[in-house]
Amino acid sequence: MLFALYSVLVYVFFNAAFGYAIAFVGDFPLVPKTIDSGAAASMPEALLINAALLGLFAVQHSVMARRSFKRWWTRIVPEPIERSTFVFAATLALALLLWQWRPIPQPLVWQVTDPAGRLALQVLFLTGWGIQLISTFLLDHFELFGLRQVWVHMTGRTIPPPDFRTPLFYRHVRHPLYLGIVLAFWAAPVMSLGHLFFAVATTGYILVGIYFEERDLIAQFGERYRLYREQAGMLLPRFKRQRNEPAHH
Repeated sequence: MLFALYSVLVYVFFNAAFGYAIAFVGDFPLVPKTIDSGAAASMPEALLINAALLGLFAVQHSVMARRSFKRWWTRIVPEPIERSTFVFAATLALALLLWQWRPIPQPLVWQVTDPAGRLALQVLFLTGWGIQLISTFLLDHFELFGLRQVWVHMTGRTIPPPDFRTPLFYRHVRHPLYLGIVLAFWAAPVMSLGHLFFAVATTGYILVGIYFEERDLIAQFGERYRLYREQAGMLLPRFKRQRNEPAHH
């Protein structure tokens, strides 16, 4: 029951941070601080602090996601709550970034004033967040956030080995969740220097993360994933006829 309570509280914490992040990146005046508002700092100080915040998030996310780390980590953290602990650490890093981010509202890289253009970018922005959310459910939302692991532990069941599936978005793009992030971070009617720095840094991290993630997926699924890489685009959808997969014995 303690494991269950812990995983549920972590899930609530993540969703609160996720909701705040949408308003933060979108520069919506629904939250006390956004990507272009808040306590000002000199440009060198802002760039240094923001780079450190983004780097902390990237290192935490990348290191804790690796299988070698998980094998070591589960000697300390009980396996049923390993994923929830990962989500907790990632959410703490995200919350710190949202709290301590230093805005650089000037100069403006671009500013769309046409109402139709602004609306199109805002729709694309929200679409990106929607793609992220839907992508988590296309695979296993509750396993991704650690709730399923605790449930099967409580009920005495076991989680079956991962099954290679390509539902909906995944038929045409290998990383729709990351695609949603890129859309959300770049679809800005007003692109400040600070927002550009944020978008460039996170996109770079995503590309590096994809490299390591796909290396793990090839190790796990072998030729099946290599064939999938030929059929589906990495971030840009690739619409082509699916070839038959090689037979496995």
